[in-house]
Amino acid sequence: MRNFDLDDLAVIQAVVVHGGITRAAQTLHRVPSNVTTRIKQLEARIGVALFTRRGRGLMPTEQGRLLAGYADRLLRLAHEAESALQAGQPLGALRLGALESTAGSRLPPLLARYNHKHPAIRIELVTGTTAALIGRLARHDIEAAFVSEPFHAPGLTARPVFDEELVLITAPHARSPRDAVGATGATLIAFANGCSYRQRLEQWQRELGAGTAGVLEFSSYPAIVACVAAGAGVAIVPRSVLAGLRAARSVRAHPLPAHLAHSRTHLLWHGDQESPALRDLRALLAAIGTHDPR
Repeated sequence: MRNFDLDDLAVIQAVVVHGGITRAAQTLHRVPSNVTTRIKQLEARIGVALFTRRGRGLMPTEQGRLLAGYADRLLRLAHEAESALQAGQPLGALRLGALESTAGSRLPPLLARYNHKHPAIRIELVTGTTAALIGRLARHDIEAAFVSEPFHAPGLTARPVFDEELVLITAPHARSPRDAVGATGATLIAFANGCSYRQRLEQWQRELGAGTAGVLEFSSYPAIVACVAAGAGVAIVPRSVLAGLRAARSVRAHPLPAHLAHSRTHLLWHGDQESPALRDLRALLAAIGTHDPR
């Protein structure tokens, strides 16, 4: 027997988004007492506290955040189902996650073709590290994600889609990549923890028995490449990224050891919760050849 319906989910979603009863009630065109009652009744039925009071607002508990993630997905699917039945084709939003490198160098031509074929579907793209994207998938913040090896994603379905050649970049005067990485006090330029390329660079340093002066963390490849060009450290990046950056002319690209030089980008999703929009995207990937959609 179901313990909640779509109206319950809409109430939970509104309170989480707006942080309180009053604004949620205005959005839902209800009186605040009705929203409060719906929440209390739902908590009583499922035996779980979904919110705690903080000042004049409400904060979702861990269980509340979990339900809010499902609520967002289920409400979007309900809207898409209704729209698809009325229009005869998939409609709505497809929320995707991607590495910054994938978003910048691989996805533009793919998503352009997808949009041409499915103009009624709105693509919502967020970027992050592999670990961060897997976390968002687990919380159902996004429907699918493009991530890089190595990764650990129990319960998710994975398919390899792109092959990447990775290179070490250094300041122009550096001659030997081993010297640059193995030098005592070498600084790593990378994304935050959870970046699979950063893991490879740290692995190589350990293999060489080298220490590090630390890590400078940035959130974009233009910033990483510019920092390396200024002589602040070294980084590992996909060669495909360098092709589109003007600052790449100011760095030196070195081949990596064979066991570090190649990486596959995978598409991850909840295999038992695939929407028509995601199914069409996977079909397009298969049709055009997944290793290089350009």
